[in-house]
This record gives sequence, C-alpha cells and structure tokens, in this order.
Amino acid sequence: MIEINPHKDKKLAVLIDPDKADDRFLNQIIDISKNFPPDCFLVGGSLLVNDRFEFVIQFLKEKTSIPVYIFPGNMMQTSPKADGILLLSLISGRNAEFLIGQHVLAAPKLKRDNINIIPTGYILVGGTAQTSVEYMSQTAPIPNNKNDIASATALAGEMLGMKMIYLEAGSGAENSLKKEMISAVKNTISIPLIVGGGIKNAHDACEIFQAGAKWIVVGTAIEKNPDTIKEFYNLSNNIKI
Repeated sequence: MIEINPHKDKKLAVLIDPDKADDRFLNQIIDISKNFPPDCFLVGGSLLVNDRFEFVIQFLKEKTSIPVYIFPGNMMQTSPKADGILLLSLISGRNAEFLIGQHVLAAPKLKRDNINIIPTGYILVGGTAQTSVEYMSQTAPIPNNKNDIASATALAGEMLGMKMIYLEAGSGAENSLKKEMISAVKNTISIPLIVGGGIKNAHDACEIFQAGAKWIVVGTAIEKNPDTIKEFYNLSNNIKI
C-alpha cells in the first residue's frame, strides 16, 4: 500500500473520471507525470457507464508509483486494486443515502478489500449552475456566500470523526470557491482541508492555497489540457512559474 506524503504543505490530486479517460488521455497523463508527478490520483465519477473503473486504477498502478485513491460517486465504486478511498459522507446534504446509507452497503466489501480508508466530510457549495454532484445526490448545496454555515458544517464533520474536509464547487463548476469561504472553514477546523471544483489554472490554485487549503483537486482543466498538470505541479512544489 502506498501512503500519501503527510509532510508536504501543498498537495495536488489529479481527478480522473473513467468515463472521460480514454487510452490516449491516460498515456498522456502517465508521460507528463514522470517529470511532474502529482501527490495522488483520484479515480471516480458521478456516473460510470463504460466499465473502465477497475481498468483505470490498474493502469495507473502499473505505470506509476503515485498513490491511487478512489473518489467514489457512489459506494459501488470500490476496488482492492486502489491504495485507498476517500470515504465521503455528504454532510452538506440531508439525503441519508449519501450520509450513511450507501456506506453501510459498502462496509463489508471495504473491509475485505483492506485498503486505506480516509473518512471525509464532503461539503457541496452552490454556484450559478447545477453541478453533476448536486443532481445525482439530490441535495441542495450550501450557498456560496454562507461562510458561517460552511464553517459550522465542517466543524460538525470534524467532531463526528472525519479526518478530512472536502469543499467542493462541483464537477464542471464555472468558478472555484471564494477564498473567503475557504479561509473561514480553514480557521474553524484542525483537520486538513481539500478544495476542488472550478480550478482552471495556477492562479486559481494559488489563491486557494493562500486561503488555507492543504489539497487542491483538479479534474476538468486537465481533461481539457493534460499539460496543465505542469503548472499545478510547479505551484504545489513552490517552483516559480
């Protein structure tokens, strides 16, 4: 099992949606990651229709030494081939299926898989357009100007035993989260803060790190241009760009 480096201040996770990752894209990611390795690959999606979930995990494991963690759109997305899983509880919503229901169904298999499990409080923040996560989970996001609600929700997640808090603008979001909300949440909790959704370039990422995020998760920007990994890598490793 490959562990994630716990000492690095700024961490980059590349999110790969198996539905959008054809062989050409995966090979591009592997080639770039040889010289610009992210700290972690996350594999998962809101809806998997092409049966490439296990293939993508195995491909990344065979071709790199970078940790591969599952970022499950639902609890059917598990695999013993991965190094671990972010066990997401959608604490911003009130749909019991995504708070605990699917976790109960997945628990016996996760125990058999014997992979690293990171309980993660997942907070969806709303923007101007409905995201895939919002639609699939059938939950209302926290309004993007309600820093107090986001902070209290994150704190409750920590008190319930979550090991990370994930603030999510949603897959394909038009904009990244406001730095004021990120700072408010960071100053409320003592566990690592992950931020994803709408991060288009190194400028966005820099603002998010400065606001207090420990991790950034980038997916759509890299789907559009895999070379963008280089920019995010340099930023997360404090290399001038």
